Amino acid sequence: MSKWKKSIFSTGASCLIAISSAVEAATESQLARGELLYSTHCLACHTEQMHWRDRGLVTDMDSLLAQVRRWQNVSRARWSEADIEAVTQYLNSLYYKFPSARQDH
Repeated sequence: MSKWKKSIFSTGASCLIAISSAVEAATESQLARGELLYSTHCLACHTEQMHWRDRGLVTDMDSLLAQVRRWQNVSRARWSEADIEAVTQYLNSLYYKFPSARQDH
């Protein structure tokens, strides 16, 4: 491999590592935000048993997102879409363990 190709390859690999680190940091930040919102606005009424019910309404990421959106509306929390997504991701990481990617309809 020529010096030029090695340089391009090295630069490309460095960029991928940087992008991967940025995505991971954003996910950690999103989970922290979700935890803060959930513990501040939801934990007073919700216990761990709420998320472990056998006949829950949550069966996948789409239904989890729908329930988070529904209850933030009921509580008049006025969360942004990013906040709703953060709480959804937090609950999924803590209780549900669904594949993270939701299907867009």
